[in-house]
Amino acid sequence: MQPAQLSLEKVPESGGGLVVKLKGKLVLETVSNFINTLRNDPAERLVLDMSQVSFIDSAGVGALASLFVTRRKFQKTFALAGLTPQATAMLEVVGLVRLLPSFPTVEAAVEAKN
Repeated sequence: MQPAQLSLEKVPESGGGLVVKLKGKLVLETVSNFINTLRNDPAERLVLDMSQVSFIDSAGVGALASLFVTRRKFQKTFALAGLTPQATAMLEVVGLVRLLPSFPTVEAAVEAKN
């Protein structure tokens, strides 16, 4: 079995925003790099494009919640875009679907400027 992989591609947006395109699995094996890469990012607005996340486990959900809380603490925004049905189901199971701002597309999330 191959180890899980998650790539992160940062795409700056106008006005201090940042879109990060995730590709792969947001799981126990990949959350450390995910958190270390994004926790201290200075962008005022962060949108995570989740459309190419093939699987998310409880560690991945925890990482999303942790990133949300950290950004909120520093008055910075955070949004998810393009959640897959599996990711949406995971967030629903743990009750985070209402807490974490989520949009159907990256464009909708950027326009909302939550």
